[in-house]
Amino acid sequence: MAEQRGFALVTGAGSGIGRSASLALARDGWAVALVGRRRAMLEETASLAGQARTLIAPADLADPAQIEAAFATVRQEFGRLDLLFNNAGMNVPGVALEDLPVEKWKAVVDVNLTACFLCTQQAFRIMKAQTPQGGRIINNGSISAHAPRPDSIAYTATKHAVTGLTRTTALDGRKYDIACGQIDVGNAHTAMGGRMAGGVKQADGHFAEEPTMDVEHCGRMVAHMASLPKEANILTVTIMATKMPFVGRG
Repeated sequence: MAEQRGFALVTGAGSGIGRSASLALARDGWAVALVGRRRAMLEETASLAGQARTLIAPADLADPAQIEAAFATVRQEFGRLDLLFNNAGMNVPGVALEDLPVEKWKAVVDVNLTACFLCTQQAFRIMKAQTPQGGRIINNGSISAHAPRPDSIAYTATKHAVTGLTRTTALDGRKYDIACGQIDVGNAHTAMGGRMAGGVKQADGHFAEEPTMDVEHCGRMVAHMASLPKEANILTVTIMATKMPFVGRG
């Protein structure tokens, strides 16, 4: 087993990029708090981590009180927090901008943006107060933080906002030795991203299949970002399926 690196918390750890990152961190020697809505999925992630130290902390990140409780549990069990991966996110089925119900807009904002802020706030409080002071926060952006897909106003707006959250957190964290960076993922093969292989709407309105990549590459990138010393930070990184239609026109 790798030497103990520190204590991490991953949101949305029950599947997809969150599970991949949790397992990559565990392999690198991190103790990992697994946060998400579905206990059974978190338990499955913990079992895949083998002998690594994990902590299961179920929480609905749309509820600020449950976020606070999850971080309190981590502080009590781990004693400190060295890494937060703000990964949890959601989307709604594509719909014309003018037809998106405000309730669905608010649901996406609550999880993708507000929960990311609240988790960052909780992590700041712990990292600022602990000895030695500091830590690292990594936010899951998306290539939607750079360019939208059709009919994706809520998801795209929140991912653009996450970039602002990342940069402000990086700035405000300097005096506390808290680094913050962002990983922007394109077409990882997950429950959310895997649908690309079945055909998705393009900018000109037609549907086309898109290449995807193994989600393990995302987890390994998060682990690499987490491995950096305090004096170094990857502010933003894009990891994407090589042949997906992102770079260029169309």
